[in-house]
Amino acid sequence: MLSKGFVVGVSLFMLIGCSTSKKVTVAKKVDVPVGLSAKEVLTEVEEIAKVEVQNAVDTTVFQAFRELTPEEKIVEQKRMGIYKGADWAAALHYDLRKPNFVIIHHTAQNSVAQTVRTFQVPHSKVSAHYVIGRDGQVIQMLNDYERAWHAGKSKWGNIDDLNSVSLGIELDNNGKEPFPDAQINSLLILLDTLKAKYLIPQLNFIGHADIAPMRKDDPSVLFPWKRLAERGFGIWYNEDYLMMPPANFNPIDALKIMGYDMRNQEGAIRAFKRKYIVKEVNGVLTAQDQAVLYDLYRKYY
Repeated sequence: MLSKGFVVGVSLFMLIGCSTSKKVTVAKKVDVPVGLSAKEVLTEVEEIAKVEVQNAVDTTVFQAFRELTPEEKIVEQKRMGIYKGADWAAALHYDLRKPNFVIIHHTAQNSVAQTVRTFQVPHSKVSAHYVIGRDGQVIQMLNDYERAWHAGKSKWGNIDDLNSVSLGIELDNNGKEPFPDAQINSLLILLDTLKAKYLIPQLNFIGHADIAPMRKDDPSVLFPWKRLAERGFGIWYNEDYLMMPPANFNPIDALKIMGYDMRNQEGAIRAFKRKYIVKEVNGVLTAQDQAVLYDLYRKYY
């Protein structure tokens, strides 16, 4: 029986295991107050042991067994960007990536709520900077300076990583219906803000199908590209006066200069016709199609 007024010295012997090595702590002495029953002393010792184990175990062992949060992934990515073979001297003048393109998508889903959820579940691996509802509601999901995962495998001109240089805007639309005026009006206001803020060139407002013609068809043929071009977002041709191109005009070279990936010519032509011709979306350029292409090439390139 323990009497009050004394403390009992208890030695804890712990064997801590990890994936690569074992740490052994021997005879670490801790003081347990007297006046406790044998059961209470045991409980006190168990609690002390738990604390010692938590302090002794490398927490990275446990992180390997769970999915990192987005914030933890960014911290880990920044850590990996440090070259350990160099001395560190922090520079004062730097910034984050600057967006230079805007890529417009349609969601191919049934609601804003469904799209937001898609961008928030871990397994989807997709995201965008903005989502605009049919009623004109604008939801921002990432800071403009952060890199979203919206373009996927894509190419425009010499750029094959559009995610690193662009902002992604998703319009709530299933791909088979017109885009409501409220939605387009909100889009125009947002584009005006982004263009002025980041000095994005007029030619750099493009669609997902432009940069991934073999995989994507968004925004659909119902998207009002002409209306955007009239406001300085993207390009359009002179519908009232089209010239037949000269004999030496090469439409394939013209499409390539515009930015289309010509490794699959049929896919590039389909993307061009989906955007500017709208009807008869196929892989063949008619004389009329070439006149439209020549007008765009002549005006903007």
